[in-house]
Amino acid sequence: MFPDRAKIALVPKFVAASKTDLLSALALRFPESSRTTLRQMLQQARVSVNGVLEKNARREIVPGDEIDLAKRSQLQGLSGALSILHEDDDVIVVVKASGLLSVASKDESESTAEAFLNEYLRAGAGVRVHVVHRLDRDTSGVLLFAKSPLARDVLKETFAEHDIDRVYVAIVEGGPPTDEGTIRSYLREEPRTLMVRVVGERDNGKLAITHYRVVERGKLYSMLEVTLQTGRRNQIRAQFADQGFPVAGDARFGAQSDPFGRLALHARTLGFTHPRTGKKMLFTAPLPSEFQPLPRRFARWPK
Repeated sequence: MFPDRAKIALVPKFVAASKTDLLSALALRFPESSRTTLRQMLQQARVSVNGVLEKNARREIVPGDEIDLAKRSQLQGLSGALSILHEDDDVIVVVKASGLLSVASKDESESTAEAFLNEYLRAGAGVRVHVVHRLDRDTSGVLLFAKSPLARDVLKETFAEHDIDRVYVAIVEGGPPTDEGTIRSYLREEPRTLMVRVVGERDNGKLAITHYRVVERGKLYSMLEVTLQTGRRNQIRAQFADQGFPVAGDARFGAQSDPFGRLALHARTLGFTHPRTGKKMLFTAPLPSEFQPLPRRFARWPK
């Protein structure tokens, strides 16, 4: 893991100390943000002065005026299935809920994380997000998009080289035979069904490496912390099913039960090097509330 975690905190209110305009006051308070980003904040109805929303960058500010930024989770125009952890001129990091597509598919183009973020950004500088990786529709957790061509190119290369920290939490049926382990196998996507299968080394498969640690064992389920060394499509789901402990709720890969009404897989942590600044960034999404009760509390198969 990266040693220096990026701090994710809500921006507090601040009081103007001198006479100026609103944009200059914001620039003074947030020197690391570009004026383009600050104008976006204004246009996205994130800024209030003395309790009243304000979009005019030239609004006069006098000493004692109280300026506040809305919480990102309260941003207008975003779906309740999506919340922002971090945003700058190059990247935007969000938490995606289970059930929401990351990007458009042949059957759905509007209700996706990509579409919601493009609508959100359209209210500001008019930029669009660039896809650099995805989460399955039914997997929740941290998802990263690029906002600039530079970030897109650098991050795509970073993901291709697997130079990313990715930690998941999975609740599986049964559990692995050891408390810690590594699964190495070859995965191949079937063109007709789009189903990912574990195959032999010579069967046109791609090497997939997954590390796991048992967090808790129960009578019927186990909770695992899962670290990806590679990032193949459906890697965790296919490998765990092949090993005999499929992710709960994953009927597609052979699970026999659905205790949480969703796929029991959550992308908890995402770490990467910022494509422009070189700073190590690490973001974490809390465990979904629907993953309660924990595995040990299940004494019988849920109906």
